[in-house]
Amino acid sequence: MHIPDTSVYLPRRTFLRGLGVSLALPFLECMMPVLKAAPVGGAVRRMVFFYMPNGMDMENWTPKATGATYELPMILQPLQPYKMNFSVLSGLAHGNAKPLGDGAGDHARANAAFLTGAHPRKTAGADISVGISADQVAALQIGKNTRLPSLELSCESSSRQAGACDSGYACVYQHNISWRNENTPMPPLGDPRIVFERLFTNEEDPDLAAGKALRESCRGSILDVVREDAKAFQARLGATDRRKMDEYLTGLRETEVAIQQEAKFKATAAKPSSMEKPEGIPGDFTEHVRIMYDLLALALQTDATRIATMMVQHDGSNRAYPFIGVSEGHHDISHHGNSPEKKEKIAKINRFHMEQFGYFLGKLKGMREGSSTVLDNSMIVCGSGIADGNAHAHTELPVIIAGGGGGTLAPGRHVRYGKDTPMTNLYMSMFERMGVKADRMGDSSGLLKEI
Repeated sequence: MHIPDTSVYLPRRTFLRGLGVSLALPFLECMMPVLKAAPVGGAVRRMVFFYMPNGMDMENWTPKATGATYELPMILQPLQPYKMNFSVLSGLAHGNAKPLGDGAGDHARANAAFLTGAHPRKTAGADISVGISADQVAALQIGKNTRLPSLELSCESSSRQAGACDSGYACVYQHNISWRNENTPMPPLGDPRIVFERLFTNEEDPDLAAGKALRESCRGSILDVVREDAKAFQARLGATDRRKMDEYLTGLRETEVAIQQEAKFKATAAKPSSMEKPEGIPGDFTEHVRIMYDLLALALQTDATRIATMMVQHDGSNRAYPFIGVSEGHHDISHHGNSPEKKEKIAKINRFHMEQFGYFLGKLKGMREGSSTVLDNSMIVCGSGIADGNAHAHTELPVIIAGGGGGTLAPGRHVRYGKDTPMTNLYMSMFERMGVKADRMGDSSGLLKEI
């Protein structure tokens, strides 16, 4: 039996510091005496939402059986190592993503309603209106407990916040899933370097002096800035905590190197004189996705935030995936017309995204917090506001909830709910587990049972 080293007691919020840098620490055993006094079993609970674009090939997504003995269909098979760490939820719907008399624009409504459960006002002007999103309901109440009340990410290099995009809907609806209030979106960050600086510099604005100096520093590594503080700190730790610190700093450095390599590639790549600015971040898309997952995992591990969203791609995205054999645009082939060939390609794209999601679950599962893990203490929703892309269906949505919620969730099952059960009922159930008070969330009608 392992006996925790309690020769040094440290508060959960301990930092390594250097010029312009404040490097938060992961959970260490020497912090356990502090956490024993924390409420509800001492677990720091987290809430994360992922948005996947253009729906799914539902035939290859939906398990045939319910309960704990179900088999993972083709799209979900990459998650097999984590089958006991997540549940598939079927039957959930976003009624307010339907037209409701507004005509076309399902992609914009899917993004806008995903976390708000509200129907967006159809406008291409400045008079946008939808509703506060679930992550921000939580952030307003518990965000004060962390340096960043919430973190909004994307795997796109930029998001369109002006103009019209989908059938008369303002672009802002389609490029945001997090909303501070009914009129104010929380635009996501897609540049890994900016996210890195947001997490590990003292300046809230990454363009201020400290962040800029760090980017331009010839030292090359944020770890060099805190080297002396880290050396003195590690000398105080027991063997187990020293090993955890080594793993954490190694992971941080690997992420930093990946970001620097991407920047170096972009800076030295030959460009034709007439080249227009590319859409998205140039380079390997898989690497970009994984860097963003690494950064989010670090943010949760260090308790920089407990609430996060990631719009992997916006709905209606027409990104091609030639590296998995799909050269057509995702949105184009999502209108498959029941073509077996197109549906097979959609399933390939869906499976690719589940492979990356599995990578993220593996990162969190490997991050120890006392006798549990960051994954055990998290609630992670992964899904889409559209089911079948060809039909633009907003019912029978593809939804996963992963993690243990600090012991409050019962993962490892396929659960089917009644037709058109509001997905916002899931958010209400998560609020209850996070200690967030809300009478209603969008079109919610109660709590979601059996999660």
